[in-house]
Amino acid sequence: MKIKYISVIFLSASSLSYAQQVHDTIAKESKIEEVAITGSRNKKRTVINTPVPIDVIDIKQVSQSTGQVEVNQLLQFAAPSFNSNKQSGSDGADAVDPATLRGLGPDQTLLLLNGKRYHQSSLINLFGTKGRGNTGYDMNTIPIGAIKRVEVLRDGASAQYGSDAIAGVINVILNDRDKGFEGNAFYGMNLFKSPGNNDVVSDHKIDGTTFNFNGNLGTKIGSKGGFGNFTAEFINKDYAIRNANPDIYNDPQPAPRQRFGDAKAQNIYFFGNIELPLSDGLKFYSRQGFSHRNTKAYAWTRTADDDKNIPAIYPNGFNPIEDTSITDFTFDNGLKFNIENWDIDFYNAFGNNRFTYQIDQTLNATLGAKSPTSFNAGGHSLLQNTTGFNAVRQFKVLKGLNIAFGSEFRYEKFDIIKGEEASYAMYDINGNVVTADTPQNLWVTVPGSSPVRYRPGGSQGFPGYSIDLGKNRNNFAAYLDTELDVTDKWMISVAGRFENYSDFGSTLNGKFATRYAITPQFAFRGSVSTGFRAPSLAQKYYSQQFTNFQGGQLVTIQLASNDSDLANKLGIDQLKQETSVNGSAGFTFNTGKFTATVDGYYISVKNRIVLTGYFPRAELPTELQQQYPFIDQVQFFSNAIDTRTKGIDVILSYSENLGPGKLTATLAGNYNDMEITQVNTSEQLKGKEDTYLSPRERAFILASAPKTKVNLNLNYKISKFNVNLQMVRFDKVTLIGYDDSEQVYNPKVTTDLSFGYEFSNSINLTLGSKNVFNRYPTLQSAHVTSGNTEAGGIFDPVQMGFAGRQVFARLNFKF
Repeated sequence: MKIKYISVIFLSASSLSYAQQVHDTIAKESKIEEVAITGSRNKKRTVINTPVPIDVIDIKQVSQSTGQVEVNQLLQFAAPSFNSNKQSGSDGADAVDPATLRGLGPDQTLLLLNGKRYHQSSLINLFGTKGRGNTGYDMNTIPIGAIKRVEVLRDGASAQYGSDAIAGVINVILNDRDKGFEGNAFYGMNLFKSPGNNDVVSDHKIDGTTFNFNGNLGTKIGSKGGFGNFTAEFINKDYAIRNANPDIYNDPQPAPRQRFGDAKAQNIYFFGNIELPLSDGLKFYSRQGFSHRNTKAYAWTRTADDDKNIPAIYPNGFNPIEDTSITDFTFDNGLKFNIENWDIDFYNAFGNNRFTYQIDQTLNATLGAKSPTSFNAGGHSLLQNTTGFNAVRQFKVLKGLNIAFGSEFRYEKFDIIKGEEASYAMYDINGNVVTADTPQNLWVTVPGSSPVRYRPGGSQGFPGYSIDLGKNRNNFAAYLDTELDVTDKWMISVAGRFENYSDFGSTLNGKFATRYAITPQFAFRGSVSTGFRAPSLAQKYYSQQFTNFQGGQLVTIQLASNDSDLANKLGIDQLKQETSVNGSAGFTFNTGKFTATVDGYYISVKNRIVLTGYFPRAELPTELQQQYPFIDQVQFFSNAIDTRTKGIDVILSYSENLGPGKLTATLAGNYNDMEITQVNTSEQLKGKEDTYLSPRERAFILASAPKTKVNLNLNYKISKFNVNLQMVRFDKVTLIGYDDSEQVYNPKVTTDLSFGYEFSNSINLTLGSKNVFNRYPTLQSAHVTSGNTEAGGIFDPVQMGFAGRQVFARLNFKF
């Protein structure tokens, strides 16, 4: 029997049974006609003979045995070099989990959908979150029910795929089943129990209840092998609030975050994947996706006597709610055909992400008792359209030469959507908007305060956007990608890519990779490449004035856009591309039952774009102090730092018939060490490196990934019954509080356990628990009442999250 089309990627933790199925299939087949793989455009290449490390996550198998219903959190516990944390009190990031690969920025990993560039989120991470100053991809806009597998290329690939691929590439492959219906119903809930000494409290003994339902239908189209695969999915998740017990503190004041914890969210998805042969050698394909997410997240508490509160409206203070709405749309279409033995793929990929804010249970303090309690704060959107083609052909040179080339033209547009006036404005005692010309004696003051203090304007919790902005750019790219099998044992790969951006210029990148098989089971592999990441439109043009708590005090901060007069007068250079040098070396060993891959890596990145620290108003030139009288601090986007990352990935897998059943095991680990090698200040800010990038900001960058992360997965299957055990160890993470003291989050181990039973070929039930032993990050109780943690809660968004134990039931059925 021949395999017409199969995609094979190597093992990752939690996907061992699938990987073993793939191996068994290959062993039984005498000939493979076509293999597709991320990172190689050679259709004859399999993961067994690739020169770079590639993992696969079989989504169906992994999701069936875990309590995860979103892609980011599923990968967080399945891939050791992938990290994504739930956020709380982080503005828009409460609705989008920032994700990193090998500890680099959220925007330094490229996301593909069926091999085509996916659009980024319009959100830029700013406050209380990892990857601040970075944009990134929102993988949770793609429903788990629509995904066949996720391929993770753990190697720099800018020379092959373009911007963002410094850390690697994640390729989400959609379901292509052409018959039958498969459904999945999930119900989970957090069973709250304090981890000790009653130091953590919750609103309820059961919270964070999660319901997920998805249905996937496959159908044949026509009589020539066409198909349509369609997915609908719904997720509803309730709050999971985790606060400190006030009895354990001597300070009688309440914590600045009375509502710290997981946000409430509702997701709706519709996805389609269609392929239709039009004639012999000509195929049309189309991928459609729509998702809508509504998230309600609590901001920091405003107490009754707070300057930001009007007691006539909220006698007991209030907790603002950020009600965010994300609408995401993707529409990819293309034609595949053959000309003179060249396989051609011509395509157009369109995507749009719109993110808006409604701030409820709030007020504008400068409007006094007349203030509304709900505001439309505006938002932002990002549109991306990519048109391109790829061409691939095999040549009989030595043992085989594969040549691929192609070109892309991409258009991007970023918009800031203005909020209603009261969401951002400060009003005087006459109800007029305060401007630079308004006399100070008309500003709204806090009665009886000494020295005189002024109430802040705008909607509390999240200030609205005060401008309408639309910026766009385009870029042209062309690449050449070659692979040569010099002998049966030795292959080499060379790739190059040229890109020209309309807003900052051109870049040229290259990659060389090789693999040599010492024996059929043992081989060395390695690569060296250069890479780049273009500054996002949001990083270039985003600006906002907002309020922030620092040591329990409110300050007004101006985030000045890169092209602003303020940035220009302080000598902040125009943003340019980040550049990188990547190197990797390792080996693979495969005996069938036992497989091992060990890959070391080195990533040097220059001119990384981050948010600077806060420059106090008093340190600004007198002219700027007079020009911006209402701001306390100012910060910028800047190519501020150079970093160097060294690490190693180890994946060991073993399968064996044990008693009446089969045991499969995976031990996967990542060691990651990053250092900041240089801080690049402007000439006018020389000597202020510690403000340009404060110790707090350095700690957040270095804490993007724990130094080590180890995943052990055991699966034992007997007939219709299986049990799955997964243990993940997260290493220590150190952050720095507003008082400059270290906040140490000790190493933690989470344990997930599930039991599955196949009632028939059509029905499978899984019962399980995530974080069985109810592990939490280290309690930072000494800092809570002063608001010293970044999130204002009893711990920060680190490691495995802060919701504790969850129990769940998952029913899978198919017809």
